[in-house]
Amino acid sequence: MNKDTEIDMKEVELNELDPEKQPMTGDGQAPGGEKNGSVKLKVPDDEVTFTGLSKEELMKVAGTPGWVRTRWVLLVLFWLGWIGMLAGAIVIIVQAPRCKAIPEMNWWNEGPVYQITDLEAFSRGLKGVEEKLDDINQLKVKSLVIGPLHTVQANQMTGLNLQEISAELGKAEDLDSLLKAAHKKGISVVLDLTPNYKGNPVWFDKTDLTEIMEKVKTAAEFWLSKGVDGIKISDLGIASISPEWAKLRMAVQGNGTDDTKKRALMGVVNNISANEVSQLVNVSGVDLILSDLLSRNTEGKERIEVLKTLHSEQRKIGWGLGAAQKDHLSKRATTWGLIRLYQLLLFTLPGTPVFTYGDEIGLQANQMSNKANQTREAPKMVWNVEKEETDGAKSNHTEYAEIRKWFRSLSDLRGKERSLLHGDYYGLYSSAKSLSFLRVWDQSERYITAVNWGDGLEELKLNLEPTEGVELPETAKVKLSTDQDFEVDSTVNLKDLKLNAGQALLLQFPYTG
Repeated sequence: MNKDTEIDMKEVELNELDPEKQPMTGDGQAPGGEKNGSVKLKVPDDEVTFTGLSKEELMKVAGTPGWVRTRWVLLVLFWLGWIGMLAGAIVIIVQAPRCKAIPEMNWWNEGPVYQITDLEAFSRGLKGVEEKLDDINQLKVKSLVIGPLHTVQANQMTGLNLQEISAELGKAEDLDSLLKAAHKKGISVVLDLTPNYKGNPVWFDKTDLTEIMEKVKTAAEFWLSKGVDGIKISDLGIASISPEWAKLRMAVQGNGTDDTKKRALMGVVNNISANEVSQLVNVSGVDLILSDLLSRNTEGKERIEVLKTLHSEQRKIGWGLGAAQKDHLSKRATTWGLIRLYQLLLFTLPGTPVFTYGDEIGLQANQMSNKANQTREAPKMVWNVEKEETDGAKSNHTEYAEIRKWFRSLSDLRGKERSLLHGDYYGLYSSAKSLSFLRVWDQSERYITAVNWGDGLEELKLNLEPTEGVELPETAKVKLSTDQDFEVDSTVNLKDLKLNAGQALLLQFPYTG
């Protein structure tokens, strides 16, 4: 083959199409006359967007009558709506019942006062008391009264030393440890400084009253500086007439600021009337006064009159059944049922409940006398009552445990409910062996206490004198009951309320505005 022929063959090969470069649709020409391998792109047309009116156009449109009227209508509607909402809010505030201002409550009002008159019988002196603080705290106790602790010989003023702790009760270090432990648990400690607590009279001879009061004042300052929260004395009527009384008050209640914890001055009185107690509260200026009024006035009508006289002073009144004489509740409440009844009564009275150690379990008062001095020995406190005993005391331990549970439920309820803690008092009924009253605070739950400590059935005809904002409903709910005749949360008809012998009820009904 010659040279020209070879060149022609190469041109033919170059002109042939590579099969890989052929269009996938076949051998035909691409539609639309497009060349092989080209891609068709669609370029979107420019969108026309609204850019709004110009300032001149906007002003022109806004000034038209239609838009002017629309703007005025919307503006008027806005202000009318705003004024209407404001007026509605004012009407609601004006018509809504106003919350009653909560009265000033101090630590000695917030829970029951628990007095340990015999530390040895309670738990082996000061160290033993500290060991039992957890048990005391479970009772929601806020005030612990201990003592007297000081050294003295009966009716011998020369041996009186109010700043020295009797050796058999402990040391100053033990008291300091007790105070610190109690304060950590929110329990305040009051020290009884009654001078002649082992003899009679408790203030020795009246001719020495000024000298003794000076010693009490000095001792009060000493113990308060050690961390004691208050001072208690017996026979307040005698002490308060002393010229030195004002100095004792200043030592205990004075020198305080708003930031410091208040210190309490407590007094005990016996054998005086309710009116005299009321006068003594105002004249003496004590923070809490404990009397024997419930112990001496045993009829319902007498007790309801006492309550009528003293309920307005409730934050300065302590109630106890035997506590003023350092007796146990069981001395007067001689059955388990009556112990429950009086616990309920004391926790719901207008004032502060005061108990002697052991009252929370119904500890049986020791009726036997010591032949040497013809005085009753203090009963030994019983601990771990929840544990079963194998001896004859087993039945007592069962009752002790049940009564302690009842006591705790009452103490817990009083601490939570404003009506019971500081509510107003209204008498509803009284007879020889029964009484009933109402406790009310503002819009809180209301409570009716009804008790019958007599030997027979009692029909309580409840009657509330006309009182603005307070009225009795037809029915109430059982909150607590001393026996199973009235089940908790069951409904009771207040117009047909009957209690069996030794029965007590705490009824509850809501506020209705």
